[in-house]
Amino acid sequence: MFVQNTPGSVLLAPSPAGTNYDLMYYLKGAAAGGICCSITHGALCPVDVVKTRVQLDPVKYNSGLVGGMRQIVAEEGAMALTTGLGATAFGYFVQGWFKFGGVEFFKIKAVEAMGEEKAWTNKTAIYLGASACAEFIADIFLCPLEAVRIRSVSDPEFCDGLLDGFGKMLKADGIGGFYAGFLPILAKQVPYTMAKFAVQGEVADAMYASMGKSPKDLSASTNLGISLTSGVVAGVAAAIISHPADTLLSKINKKGAGGEGSMMARLMNIAKEVGFVNLCTVGLLPRCIMIGTLTAGQFGIFDTVMGALGASKFHFHDPNEQH
Repeated sequence: MFVQNTPGSVLLAPSPAGTNYDLMYYLKGAAAGGICCSITHGALCPVDVVKTRVQLDPVKYNSGLVGGMRQIVAEEGAMALTTGLGATAFGYFVQGWFKFGGVEFFKIKAVEAMGEEKAWTNKTAIYLGASACAEFIADIFLCPLEAVRIRSVSDPEFCDGLLDGFGKMLKADGIGGFYAGFLPILAKQVPYTMAKFAVQGEVADAMYASMGKSPKDLSASTNLGISLTSGVVAGVAAAIISHPADTLLSKINKKGAGGEGSMMARLMNIAKEVGFVNLCTVGLLPRCIMIGTLTAGQFGIFDTVMGALGASKFHFHDPNEQH
């Protein structure tokens, strides 16, 4: 029997296809996902600007996160730290819509197909599969916006905003230019999202088990604290796993990067030029700070918005547990 926690009550659906998990539930999950991703990515835009500059020019930007911020402000002014904010906020709203909404959809459909007992045993695999499918769909929509953001960060004179950037990239590179980074964005985002949801779920479950409690037994503030703490751990793990592809994504969208040839040839050229160790480590600390904070914020905001909309994230539970 599915359990959905709502403010002040516990609703038991008579079956996995119960009306508690209808189209409106998925729309609420998608809206909450879009809001949480847009807010967190937008708020951390200055950190992302520094991280991207470090990846693109590690020789020039070699003084860490704070030093990089000071260097950019001194050379270009404080507003340079908001470069690409429009593309970031809008792009990650769209991505969050499909990612969080998609994860809810795919994991619930998996439980419906497998049955609750088998789903409980295989919940980590369901998290991994659901997040991979949802992220693939989300990246189709995110990739063009991410290409404009990275181009504007690497060249502050490139455009005067999201629409201007779209027009200039379309004229210069055609439709294909928006998807030059599609393979690296998949290589970055799919493992990142799989780690993010699976680790967060496992860490949160471990925290609840250590207290001998379930989410419905605890206060809203305690549940929020668990979401934030598990989100930090998940974010750092996801950042480390996806960082090499993130570096490639930053570089492939820089004009002329990787020379001529196919996208795979250009990516291979960039990887050879940068080196494996640098792919894994350059810009990693600011990215861990950014993604750890961002992921914690996302899960906290997601649960809060879902509650405000009269719903809450589906939680796996042991079907043999007494309720």
